[in-house]
Amino acid sequence: MRVAMLAPISWRVPPRHYGPWERFVSLLTEGLVARGLDVTLFATGDSVTTARLASVVERGWSEDPALDAKVAECLHIAAVFERAAAGEFDLIHNSFDFLPLSYSGLVATPVLTTIHGFSSPRIVPVYEKYNRTGAYVAISNADRHPSLDYLATIYHGIDTDAFHLHPAPGGYLLFFGRIHPDKGAAEAIEVAARVGMPLVIGGIVQDQAYFDARVAPHIDGERVRFLGPVGAGERAEVLGGAAALLHLIGFDEPFGLSVVEAMACGTPVVAFRRGSMAELIDDGRTGFLVDTIEEAVAAVAPAGRVDRQAIRSVAVARFGVDRMVDEYVAAYGKLLTREG
Repeated sequence: MRVAMLAPISWRVPPRHYGPWERFVSLLTEGLVARGLDVTLFATGDSVTTARLASVVERGWSEDPALDAKVAECLHIAAVFERAAAGEFDLIHNSFDFLPLSYSGLVATPVLTTIHGFSSPRIVPVYEKYNRTGAYVAISNADRHPSLDYLATIYHGIDTDAFHLHPAPGGYLLFFGRIHPDKGAAEAIEVAARVGMPLVIGGIVQDQAYFDARVAPHIDGERVRFLGPVGAGERAEVLGGAAALLHLIGFDEPFGLSVVEAMACGTPVVAFRRGSMAELIDDGRTGFLVDTIEEAVAAVAPAGRVDRQAIRSVAVARFGVDRMVDEYVAAYGKLLTREG
């Protein structure tokens, strides 16, 4: 099977630190190649892969301020579909969001799109237009849009071998993700202060005004410590050393890679009951689902008593990368059978 894997070009594949879509593409691409599929990865030129690499830009636009993001993205997407029009691929796997769908009617090659959530209701009409001719995969049942049809729901997988139980966990609470109002950094600061535990914050600043107003004034290097972006080699140490991950989101999270990565380290997650959280977290077993700040505060102490080895065992069984790759191979077969 000849697969064109269309990655975003905000960051390198795999990303050096932040880049959840790019991390997903990397793990899936390497898994497909290991199974013998002929994969061409369309990504930035500095990407690292065992697949064939095709690129129109050397670096991602988030890492190269000289790039015009829209120009680079249009050339990037066109490169995939121009080669598809020449009959080079059996299938295009679109992990780039909605824009490539507008090219899909111009080629006979089937297009499977992993929908990584909906950034705005305004993008839904594009998915609706190509609903009958495309093939959509949801990353959680909670993120399925009622007006769309789906080929499958496939949870993201992670390299569980890259995460491990920490020898001495529990010294701090952790916020891990984008610094943005949606992700709940300010709420994590409040919870940590109320339970009297230090908070470590790891992630890129996506909303500078929010960071300056709601986060920065609390950073003192002791009660609240800010790490900035955390690279792949440090994630297990940071996640595994926490007493709990605070995921007090202000939106309906489509998935949440940091949640399953924390669990792969044996770290329990205290999360607001929104979006996919009830699908990822077994309440009382791998973490706690809460509805208010008060409930989050109350959940911190029992989170420290949960069996961390049991948490890791659940994460390995449910969210391993091999399971994800197997499910995508099955989805490819289903799509090609349908198209044939």
